[in-house]
Amino acid sequence: MDKKSSMDLFRRLEQLNGIGAALSRERDIDRLLENILEAAKTITGADGGTLYSVTDDHTALRFEIMRTDSLGIRLGGTTGNPIDLPMLPLRHADGSPNDTLVAAHAAIHDQTVNITDAYAQEGFDFSGTRAFDVRTGYRSKSFLTVPMKNHDRELIGVLQLINARDPVTGEVMVFSDADQSLAESLASQAAIALTNRLLISQLEKLFESFVTLINLAIDEKSPYTGGHCQRVPALTMMLAEAADASQQGPLAAFSMTERDRYELKMAGLLHDCGKITTPVHVVDKATKLQTIYDRIGLVDTRFEVARRDAELAVLRQQLALRPMVDEAAETAVLAPLQQALAAIDADRDFLRKCNQGSEAMAPADQQRVREIAASRQWRNPQGVQTDFLTADEVENLTIRSGTLNQAERDTINHHIVATIKMLETLPWPRHLKNVPEYAGGHHERMDGKGYPRGLTREQMSVQARIVGVADIFEALTAADRPYKSGMPLSQALAIMCRMRDNGHIDPDLFEVFVRDGVYLRYAQAFLDPAQLDEVPQSVVAQALAA
Repeated sequence: MDKKSSMDLFRRLEQLNGIGAALSRERDIDRLLENILEAAKTITGADGGTLYSVTDDHTALRFEIMRTDSLGIRLGGTTGNPIDLPMLPLRHADGSPNDTLVAAHAAIHDQTVNITDAYAQEGFDFSGTRAFDVRTGYRSKSFLTVPMKNHDRELIGVLQLINARDPVTGEVMVFSDADQSLAESLASQAAIALTNRLLISQLEKLFESFVTLINLAIDEKSPYTGGHCQRVPALTMMLAEAADASQQGPLAAFSMTERDRYELKMAGLLHDCGKITTPVHVVDKATKLQTIYDRIGLVDTRFEVARRDAELAVLRQQLALRPMVDEAAETAVLAPLQQALAAIDADRDFLRKCNQGSEAMAPADQQRVREIAASRQWRNPQGVQTDFLTADEVENLTIRSGTLNQAERDTINHHIVATIKMLETLPWPRHLKNVPEYAGGHHERMDGKGYPRGLTREQMSVQARIVGVADIFEALTAADRPYKSGMPLSQALAIMCRMRDNGHIDPDLFEVFVRDGVYLRYAQAFLDPAQLDEVPQSVVAQALAA
């Protein structure tokens, strides 16, 4: 080997080492496949090539990437141009090896095939190649076909290169021994890199399946949280992308890599995983008196008993007037009854309305509930006069907002503690190590008055604050809650403006949320069209105000 050839080989070996390192860093499967083929073409000087993958059942080779530089052909991979060719079977219908196809032969026999001229080669069927040449005016000549096997010697694909070219004259030449050695070395490195990437992808899919399984379990427990577990991650990523694209303001320096995006996506999916520990009757509590069932029915029964007791008392008074008929006296007896029944019905309707918890309860209404409890009694099934409302019923019926009492709110709030505990026990890989922090901070407030840790804005990552904004907006606009209907956009944004002013949510993220129309894109994708009302400019201006 002369000095020039030695220098050329040394240069190509350096290229091979650099290619191997680059392949090990690539995360996207399609780009990795493209890089493998392009690298092989580069170090061998090939004009074209094809990369095949083996099917899961190891019965055929599937076209993945096709390139022919002189014809401008770029198919498969990230190009968006599919390869409309049938797979190559590795065996015939009778089970015999398909040795007529060079790629299949190389795969079956784990043997590199180096062909000088396809048209002169015997033993292989190049009819498809000839037909391609006729259609395109191309001349397929030299072929180098290398099987790709991983470290377990399992076939994962085939690398096929076409028409080695002289770097000076461009003339088609034979693939040299050095070309073959370099291609085989590259195929070995590529197979390991591809296997590792596929293994990581499979592990990621397995992990995502477990996350989906957790959300499915929550969904099966309660239809009111399953949608939330899917919508919050979607909104989280919408806001994160807007923050990443921001070129002005405090978030201009915020940026995310693909790994950062994946980490945040997982945090969004897992942000409420602790709800799997929350009792269903608390999550699904649609009315103030609901436990396993809505206890307003018991209160209704007591009112009915009170009505009947009042009627019976009057009837007894009327009977006492017999046998002497006194119409005036009977009328006088009946008048108070109508007043009593009207009062009973009014109190019953009032308590039924209180039970809904759909709007904030005025102090006067809370006091009226207590007065009903104090002034009314009923005769229980044992015939004993007893309090009309129990202390627990009074406590629940006087809940100021929503349907949960303090104990139940504590139970609900515990889900975030459970979420953090669950996530912090997992051995997260380095690129997912922030998932517990991102997922566990969505109930914290910027002023430090949130829970469970009372973190301030400065103590939280941007990602955790993003999940917090997404969680709140989804909750305000969700139409599948048991105790409320979904708010229109204008109302939800007005409430979030107040939450920003009160130190609840991050002002910079909320500005991006409104300014870049994140709220509207989310609404168009996930909300009922009836909720997409016109947001007044005054609300938008308030949202964008510093």
